Amino acid sequence: MTDQRAWSIVETSAFDPIARVSPHGRLKDLREQCPVHRDEPVKTWFLTRYGDVREIVNDRSLWRHGSRSEEGALLRRIDRDDEGERIDSILTLDEPDHSRVRLPLAKAFYARINAMKPQIEAIIDKVIDEAPADRPFDLIADLAIPIPILVIAAILGVEEQRFREFRDWSEASILGLNPLRTPEETARMEWGSAKLTDYFTELMAARRAAPKDDLISDMVALQAGGAPLSDGEIRVNLSALLIGGNLTTTDLIGNGVWLLLNHPQELAKLKADPSLAAAAVEEILRYDSPVAITNRVISDEREVGGCPMHPHQSVIASLHAANRDPEVFEDPDRFDITRKHAPHVAFGGGSHICIGAPLARIEAKQALVRLFDRFPDLHLAGEEPTWRALPFFRGMEALVVAG
Repeated sequence: MTDQRAWSIVETSAFDPIARVSPHGRLKDLREQCPVHRDEPVKTWFLTRYGDVREIVNDRSLWRHGSRSEEGALLRRIDRDDEGERIDSILTLDEPDHSRVRLPLAKAFYARINAMKPQIEAIIDKVIDEAPADRPFDLIADLAIPIPILVIAAILGVEEQRFREFRDWSEASILGLNPLRTPEETARMEWGSAKLTDYFTELMAARRAAPKDDLISDMVALQAGGAPLSDGEIRVNLSALLIGGNLTTTDLIGNGVWLLLNHPQELAKLKADPSLAAAAVEEILRYDSPVAITNRVISDEREVGGCPMHPHQSVIASLHAANRDPEVFEDPDRFDITRKHAPHVAFGGGSHICIGAPLARIEAKQALVRLFDRFPDLHLAGEEPTWRALPFFRGMEALVVAG
């Protein structure tokens, strides 16, 4: 399908100053004018309708790894950002390796989350209780960043006296998600990644010698029991849980507080009935999800939305556009925490659905309930937030509030 102008995927991402503040206007225009769009300069299909996005993300026959896409494709360029040999995480693995690695990891991770739910909630409560009540504070730096880092540290089994180091390494490693990082940021990213690799190697050896009640002990026990996982695969995927989960959960909490403070009627509903917190989290995910897109690579001849696609062509599916499709969501640009359930695609779908989704939901729900319980008069206290210029993610650099 074509339209009267040459749309660029970049124009819908945080690369673009207008879309960085809000991508939804441009995505709406694209969904209405050209919902299956070929961005030829980056050799990529771009999908914006819910039905097409759902079809693509749920199709287990499609490939995930960017190296399978045609020469010149955006996904292939991003994949080459890391040169040399490497071990891929489950984020980009294809079958059969994806199931081989993901299934034991998911089994251990979900069991650990369920067992630690009271401890996770206590960590969140402690961070919020330590926020200043007598002056404005930055919700992102003081709450939304430390909460997911401290939670995953506890799940992994990081010693409390090393939390500060672990947070520094984690925040440095997240810079790897920015393709426009400076040389200084690249150096910091490489330092953080190396430190995490060394630390996970150290912890795995320690847990083999003396197991503890944590996820790293679970993973090395599964490996010893026959799970076909290398040490490198365990390390890489623990790092992926850390890096991807921290950034997106930070943004889920930050975006959620921003939305509620800007929609006082919805905030009043939540305060009157805290049991609405779970529904509020789902509406935040639908309305302004932390992750903007997901991708696949076509594996056979097919049509999507009436457009012929060929093997090795890459497809980017806009989760933001799909989650505001009026064919699925009534009055989609209205933020409503009591919205009748409709399945959003904020976590993607199919075999690559976000492995951290259950933990993100627990963290966001508890953070919203505890935050507005401790600060019932919480309000915006600074200028308009600066949205982060990180393509394909949506979150704020800072959000100043006061209670």
